[in-house]
Amino acid sequence: MAKKLWGGRFEKETNPLVEEFNKSIHYDKILASWDIIGSMIHVKILERANYLTAQEALSLDNELKVISGSIANNTFIADDKCEDIHTNIQNTLQDKLGETALKLHMARSRNDQVVFATKLYCKFSIAKINVDITNLSAAIVDLVERNDIIIPGFTHMQHAQPVYLKDYLGAYSKMLLRDYERLVYISKNMKITMGSGALAGTPINSSEYNINLEEILKEPRFKDFKEVFIIEPTSNSLDSVSDRDFVIEIISALSIVAMHLSRLAEDLIIWSTKEFDFIEIDEAFCTGSSLMPQKKNPDVLELVRGYAGRLCGNLVSVLTMMKGLPLTYNKDMQLDKEPLFHSFEIISKELKVLLGLIKTLEFNKERIDEHLEDESLYATDIVYYLVKNGEAFKNAHTIVGELVKYSIDNHIAIKEIPEDILKEKFSDKFVKAEIIKLFDPRVSVESKKSIKR
Repeated sequence: MAKKLWGGRFEKETNPLVEEFNKSIHYDKILASWDIIGSMIHVKILERANYLTAQEALSLDNELKVISGSIANNTFIADDKCEDIHTNIQNTLQDKLGETALKLHMARSRNDQVVFATKLYCKFSIAKINVDITNLSAAIVDLVERNDIIIPGFTHMQHAQPVYLKDYLGAYSKMLLRDYERLVYISKNMKITMGSGALAGTPINSSEYNINLEEILKEPRFKDFKEVFIIEPTSNSLDSVSDRDFVIEIISALSIVAMHLSRLAEDLIIWSTKEFDFIEIDEAFCTGSSLMPQKKNPDVLELVRGYAGRLCGNLVSVLTMMKGLPLTYNKDMQLDKEPLFHSFEIISKELKVLLGLIKTLEFNKERIDEHLEDESLYATDIVYYLVKNGEAFKNAHTIVGELVKYSIDNHIAIKEIPEDILKEKFSDKFVKAEIIKLFDPRVSVESKKSIKR
């Protein structure tokens, strides 16, 4: 049984069932490198506060560097007998340094240790996700620049009006930009604090011992981190150890990303069907059927759509876990890690696989042109035509509705209806030569002036 960070008041060994039920190392081992950073900073604080001698601090620092190196090159193997990764690292230090390692836990608790490591993990994970978001958005922009085409737009899954492909897919670029900005805001608003202890603070006063956290972060080993986070002394230690708003905000933001990607996936799935046949998805991003040899299935897109439910579930699970907790730390909070880690993992994979799929996407322009021949797409343009010629909008709307119904009931294209019938039965403002010009997708999209391009 592994050494614990607690236990002095206990006479009995922990029941093995409790050991297994209680531990989190199988998933919180992902925090190992971030926990090391916190410990390195804490060593400096303890040294300056005279709780560690210079030699003790050097020994701890050197051993933490060794562990950090082994984590970086994937040779550090988490001990699944340990309760969590924080205990694992402490035990590793103790095996090497004995009594000196036991001094490291002065003035801190796993309660604040976990929050520190989790927030640092989140900041770097957000930065990586935002790179992926930027790459996908850029791929969408490149795709539409290579395909300057017009497609049918839809409302209620029915043909609505012609739109530029760049505007249709540009809507997803707008969504991704909002996702990016939302995550940036969350990261900036996430304060990384030290000095909370278990809940009530610590005996170490930064000003009393002239501890300058900003100065510590200027050391070369922290060069990759100092631009990403600022460490502050806690202003309310109870809030610092019990706050999980940042986890909820992040999973919420990632759930919105997942929802946006799911909508994109759904559009691409629909466009890839034989009924639409707008796009050709590269075979490298499709799978087949074990029974039907002709099948080419968009499984990647279907999984992107499906995983959106997982993200929403992760959000609900953390919200539900937190909703009734009294201050301050409660063991329930351990259960925020898996939903958080899982959400980052899913979104990272989705963004990367969609990037590859988007880069290889091909458009079937001939099939799209066939869809654009649907006269109903231009009904609103005919309404605008009548309005420009003096008809009230509501009357024009009714007239064109009746015109469309007449076309359907009589199996005749609007373009084929004689001008005398157009004038006598619908409106004397109709001039057939002018109406025919409206059945042009480029005329339709260029007539819209409200979109800033």
